[in-house]
Amino acid sequence: MDTDMRLALQSEIPGLIEQLQSLDRNIQAFVLPGTDDPGERVAADALLVSAAGGTDLPKLVNNCNDLRWVHILGTGVDKFPLHLVKEKLVTCSRGATAAPIAEWVMAMLLAHEKQLPDSWVTKPPEAWYMADLGCLENSTLGIIGFGAIGQAIARRALSFDMNVIAKVRTHRSSPVPGVTLIEDLNDLLQQSDHVVLALPSTPESDGLVGGQAMQAMKPGAHLVNVSRANLVDQEALRENLDNGHISRASLDVVEPEPLPANHWIYQHPQVFLSPHISWSGPNMIERLMAPFFANVKAFSNNQPLQNVVDTTAGY
Repeated sequence: MDTDMRLALQSEIPGLIEQLQSLDRNIQAFVLPGTDDPGERVAADALLVSAAGGTDLPKLVNNCNDLRWVHILGTGVDKFPLHLVKEKLVTCSRGATAAPIAEWVMAMLLAHEKQLPDSWVTKPPEAWYMADLGCLENSTLGIIGFGAIGQAIARRALSFDMNVIAKVRTHRSSPVPGVTLIEDLNDLLQQSDHVVLALPSTPESDGLVGGQAMQAMKPGAHLVNVSRANLVDQEALRENLDNGHISRASLDVVEPEPLPANHWIYQHPQVFLSPHISWSGPNMIERLMAPFFANVKAFSNNQPLQNVVDTTAGY
């Protein structure tokens, strides 16, 4: 890099400035002043901000002269006011949490088929040896959304000898050998023993799995949501769980978060609920920062950036 790269940070992250300068001695990284003390406008080529954005974000963006690139430190950008950066190059840390989320999904599939924890015993059972457990082998997994998370789930499911199909908007060859791509949502729902939502939250996906879609699901299907709660009609889900059309819902996302005490989702016997932790795993800060560091190097060398966000589509 022949000239200094001016990189503004929304907030201080211990050790980050030193790490950035170790990538290239010409990087000038600094924390933006607080909006309660706006001071003068600052010159910045790039800006690192959080996925949640925050109410101060408009002022922070407007206070940056010459801004060309914004990196959102998160895997989803639906909570971020993308209209503020519509004319900028925008990237995110998409895919950084794919492995732990995929493992969480497989844990839910296995827990459902093996009736865990109900099949564990703490006293002599009525009978040894006998049980009516399910199996992932030869069952069909339908994945709605086939980005980094969906593909990570598919690779693991294939190793369990599952049949894997995935919903995509337009026909293309599958990036994961062995996965059949489907354009029609109802086709996927009618075939799937397990349905996983792994697509971004956009206006188009809002309410995607409502009462009509649930009725199209294979009787006794298992619904897994690791995306966003607004994709699922929770009252329709309750009805379909109660009547047995959906045998299980494994939910890492719900509305609202956190759920109030005594909410029906806490109590329903056919719901596996976790508090939005499917993304969690070791070294998560490093996982989230890795795409950003790669993009810093690329930006410094005028090379294409990875994980570019379509600010119009919203992901």
